[in-house]
Amino acid sequence: MMLADLPEATIRYIQVSEMDNNVYLLTSKSSGAQVLIDAADDAHAILELLADAQEDTDAEARVALIVTTHAHWDHVRALAEVKEATGARTAAGADDVADIAVPTDVPLRHGDVGSFEGFDLEVIHLRGHTPGSVALLYRDPAGPAHLFTGDSLFPGGVGNTQGDPERFASLFEDVSTRIFDYLPDDTVVHPGHGKGTTLGAERGSLEEWKQRGW
Repeated sequence: MMLADLPEATIRYIQVSEMDNNVYLLTSKSSGAQVLIDAADDAHAILELLADAQEDTDAEARVALIVTTHAHWDHVRALAEVKEATGARTAAGADDVADIAVPTDVPLRHGDVGSFEGFDLEVIHLRGHTPGSVALLYRDPAGPAHLFTGDSLFPGGVGNTQGDPERFASLFEDVSTRIFDYLPDDTVVHPGHGKGTTLGAERGSLEEWKQRGW
């Protein structure tokens, strides 16, 4: 499904599995380079998503990188099969690499920027849901930024920290300083499950989230 048709890139997505995982695909219109975010489940459907995105570029569409936002099992079930089918390299937060069965070619750290022949993605490390959870930021030169947050930020709150106050404090601090203090209200948030939101729609609830502790 087309999510955004931007001047330099397109964003498509599908939902897979019984947990409604979102799988995102960015495609450069000029070069055909693609980044797949979270090969969560249903490799067949993901490969159809890749094929559909050939419509978005006159070049040959090809997956340059498969990024896993975090190591939880429901975000990696199709990773091995999609990697084998595409030959693409894999990436994940450095602190989650040991917990992902499929070898990670590119360990990601906060502030890393990947260039993909037509668009860049910036890595934002968000500690708490898992130690190595990352968000990926695409700055559209002609409109709002797009932020792929995995399971670290959703409409209505931050990701699950299993009732652990230290993990919640860590995630809330990172989300507050590395996302809300860093990016404007029109930034579009694409989470790992369910519907998206904007930072402006959520900003007024930060204090409520902090007080309730989840």
